[in-house]
Amino acid sequence: MPDSEVTNAASSTESESLKVALRKISIFADLSEEQLEWFAYNSEDIRLASGEVANYEGAPADSLIVLLEGELRGRRESSGESTTYVAHAGQVTGMLPFSRMTVFPLSFRAFGSTRIARLHKDRFPEMLERIPQLLQRLVYVLADRIRAASSAEQQRDKLMALGKLSAGLAHELNNPASSARRAAEGLRRCTNDLRKANIRLDEVALTLDQRSFLAYCEDKIIEKLTSAPALDSLVQSDREEEVTAWLEQHGIPDASKFAPALVEANVQRDALERLIGKFDARILHDALTRIVSAVSAEKLIREIESATGRISELVRAVKEYSYMDQLPEQEIDIHQGIDSTLTMLKFRLKKGVSVTREYDKTLPRIFAHGSELNQVWTNLIDNAIDAMRGKGELRIRTSRELDTVFVEVIDNGPGIPDDVKAHIFEPFFTTKGVGDGTGLGLDTAYRIIRNHHGEITFESKPGETSFQIRIPIKQPNGAK
Repeated sequence: MPDSEVTNAASSTESESLKVALRKISIFADLSEEQLEWFAYNSEDIRLASGEVANYEGAPADSLIVLLEGELRGRRESSGESTTYVAHAGQVTGMLPFSRMTVFPLSFRAFGSTRIARLHKDRFPEMLERIPQLLQRLVYVLADRIRAASSAEQQRDKLMALGKLSAGLAHELNNPASSARRAAEGLRRCTNDLRKANIRLDEVALTLDQRSFLAYCEDKIIEKLTSAPALDSLVQSDREEEVTAWLEQHGIPDASKFAPALVEANVQRDALERLIGKFDARILHDALTRIVSAVSAEKLIREIESATGRISELVRAVKEYSYMDQLPEQEIDIHQGIDSTLTMLKFRLKKGVSVTREYDKTLPRIFAHGSELNQVWTNLIDNAIDAMRGKGELRIRTSRELDTVFVEVIDNGPGIPDDVKAHIFEPFFTTKGVGDGTGLGLDTAYRIIRNHHGEITFESKPGETSFQIRIPIKQPNGAK
């Protein structure tokens, strides 16, 4: 800190000034003069201008810091994160006795004019001997910090999971929405063509028999749309060329624009020949335009129905997944929760994960926090996908074991290494790279299942990892 003003409080005047400042801090307020004198004498008195660095991310955590004036704001500058921790005047932070921190996880900068007292960890044994009151107080500070860090990381983990789900959901919604928009644009063109063709046909005064036959053709071709077999692209192309050539032989201009719709609806040549028998070449083009426009419009309407149906399905899955507009605790269907979770994670599954459901449909409904259990399914399925590197087989089984509902999530990934198994449910433990995971997914699942008076276990070997969840059908303490 070249620009900061650093003083080792060795002189009596400086020590006295630091003693006065320390006396205003709650955990030092009732210490004796001798105890305060020792702490002040062995500490650095540091003044920081606004924006100046108190310590850098990754630097050795070697000092206890007492914030006397101002404010310190910490952030992970290596990843460009915004401020994640704020220390105010009166707080004790930095390296604390019994802490296992080895490096500072954040860079701390002064916000406004700031003053701190820094005590090196080499002085900790003597400090606790001379000022035994600080032992319990600093342990409380450490415990509070651990709770705050755990809460912050859990919140960050939830936000990361929400971000991934939101990104996937946005992608899933964008596809049918774009499809519906394209179909609507095509439908507008079809209706314009249909209107113009009808105007021209009205001008030539079709007979009643011709009008009836034209309507009959439209109905029959539209009827065939559902049952018409899907053709191989090469076969489709060959048939389009044949129909185009046949129409051109009969003097139909722009024949190539009619062929794709006619082939897709499986219109045979005999049907086209009956058309030619009813209409002369002068009006056959307009008759075909009307038929093809009507068929194309029907096809586009079906595409819009399919796309909007998919959007509705996703919205329903979101509501089921989050239990929106429902009581937080109620009787739930385990299978419905798992299925809505799979729908939410479809954007990850469709890249190469096959899902096999082996459900016991006789399972009773259970009284539980549905949205919390969906967090469990999300974490287990998401971890399985990661373990299989996005490609493999995911099996989900349900059954009844005595008075519990049994759920098993199985993947055919490489398995969990033996040296990791003992730590798998520990908070913040992760085998993923930096920035890829917080190590709270399985800890969250463990806590949720325990809160439901259930248990979560696992078995793992190369090629098969299984997480097993058992939840009581009837909750204790009078719950349903």
